[in-house]
Amino acid sequence: MGKFIHNQNSFALGEISPEFFARGDLAVAARGLSRLENMDVLASGAISRRPALARIAAADTDAVLIPFSISDSENYLLALSDGHIKIYDGQNFIQNLIAPWNAEALRSLQYAQRFGTMIFVHPDFQPQVLKKDGSIFSLTPFDFSTNDDMSRNMPFMKFDDAANIKITVTTSSMGNSFATFTTQAPFWTPENVNGRLLALNRQWTIYQYVSPTVIIVSTNGTYTLPGAPVSDWREAAFGVRRGWPRSITFHQDRLVFGGSREWPCGVWMSRVGDHHNFSVGTGLDDEAIFLTLLSSARQQICTVVSSDNLQILTTAGEWAISAKPLTPSTIDIRQHTSAGSVSEIYLPPQKIDRGTVFVSKGGTEIREMVLDELGENYNAPNLCALAAHLINDPVDLAYNDRLRQLFIVMTDGSMAVLNKNSALEISAWGSYKTLGQFKSVAVMNGETFVTVTRAGDTFIEKFDAGEALDSGEFGFSHTAAAMPLFAGGNAPKKIRVHKISARVLDTKSLFINQRRAKLPNEIYAAGEPGFSGDVAVGMLGTTMDTINPLWTITGSEPLPLSVLSIAVEGWYLI
Repeated sequence: MGKFIHNQNSFALGEISPEFFARGDLAVAARGLSRLENMDVLASGAISRRPALARIAAADTDAVLIPFSISDSENYLLALSDGHIKIYDGQNFIQNLIAPWNAEALRSLQYAQRFGTMIFVHPDFQPQVLKKDGSIFSLTPFDFSTNDDMSRNMPFMKFDDAANIKITVTTSSMGNSFATFTTQAPFWTPENVNGRLLALNRQWTIYQYVSPTVIIVSTNGTYTLPGAPVSDWREAAFGVRRGWPRSITFHQDRLVFGGSREWPCGVWMSRVGDHHNFSVGTGLDDEAIFLTLLSSARQQICTVVSSDNLQILTTAGEWAISAKPLTPSTIDIRQHTSAGSVSEIYLPPQKIDRGTVFVSKGGTEIREMVLDELGENYNAPNLCALAAHLINDPVDLAYNDRLRQLFIVMTDGSMAVLNKNSALEISAWGSYKTLGQFKSVAVMNGETFVTVTRAGDTFIEKFDAGEALDSGEFGFSHTAAAMPLFAGGNAPKKIRVHKISARVLDTKSLFINQRRAKLPNEIYAAGEPGFSGDVAVGMLGTTMDTINPLWTITGSEPLPLSVLSIAVEGWYLI
């Protein structure tokens, strides 16, 4: 048998999928782990027990958390639920607002914030504007700005099913500003009422539905009857019948809507500095813009992201508009990659360093949309290629820039965590678990908040380094386990371990292979930070199950633990 000493002084790659357990030629063999649960990988590459959860307040079962930051010193947490927005200052309940959406719509709501205003969009609901005036929050419908002639600065378009529809205009007994619009084929529905049309160079409001071919409309002022049926007419891009914007962002001082229920690949951009004006006008540089993504594959816009360019994530791929400044005459748009995004629910893309991290179509990959070295083309590498087993049907995600941690909540209530620091070559996946199920996650002012369901009750909680137990009463276990050993460049057939040593920092509890490592008694005195130094446990026994980890760190005591490195001494047989 040959003697070996295996040192691991970095855990920078975190938990690795079992399919890589034979790849001794990759860095995963030296810097990876076969399991990392309820532990974090630090900037140094060390591992540490995660912070516990502090309870903030009770929450509705379906609550979705969203941060609302007005300034560096004024930050709020929004808990969206069935018909409500409950507002917290991070610790205390502030106000409850009535909202128009239902529980089924919550996971598809998208939002964008600029200064003290946040706008929510959903394809089935009129956009809503959240503002804070003094100490009072308000939620009001978004509407387009109005001109002196009472016309609205809203986008109009020709929908596919209206392409061959002609309108015969006749007078109405209701007054000089009213008219009867009659189509040659069934077209109108009761959902058209209160919607707007653009015809005869003026806007018309649909006042009354009469039949599938007849409606009563009104306009501001009098009009001249045309001598023939009108074929050049358009409908408002958004409304009850056609649906509302699906996604939203602010980019280069324009408000951007991406996709709608009946025009899934459209992009609407407001006038510069006038976010309620979507009138395309005559194409001047600062006027509104409308475009449609054109490709051989049918695409639905999932979300739009303002980054170094305007990024458009669809079900079939990732697009970017790179014009700077963005004007109607300088549109430079193209598809860069073809990963595709999840469309069933809104999983907000996260900005990490210079990349945009998103969940790809199918919900099994976490990708990063990032420019190449020349700044011309985007790539979308898979960030979880080495830990694909941890990603399964995400329902929410958020990034804590201060801690450099990406949190992804799964349908089953678990949470995958990516500790990412590109400058220090840290890209470490692990998982968080608690006594209950994680439901939602948000980061506000450098703190990570979650909703957790425990025994049928749901709470808002936050990760707090000063806490020892989850929610003040629930313990949790932590685990870190080694990758399979490669000795002499090969996987050994038999291993005999002699000793396992660990270098720890500020640690008060350490179990290696279920054996407690002896630490100095004085560290348990009040105010003592814990032990820093080297500890070891003697191990005897031979194993032929060499795919199993040589060492496993476990524990459930609510005490601090940080491991800087592990060394294993023993003998092996090839």
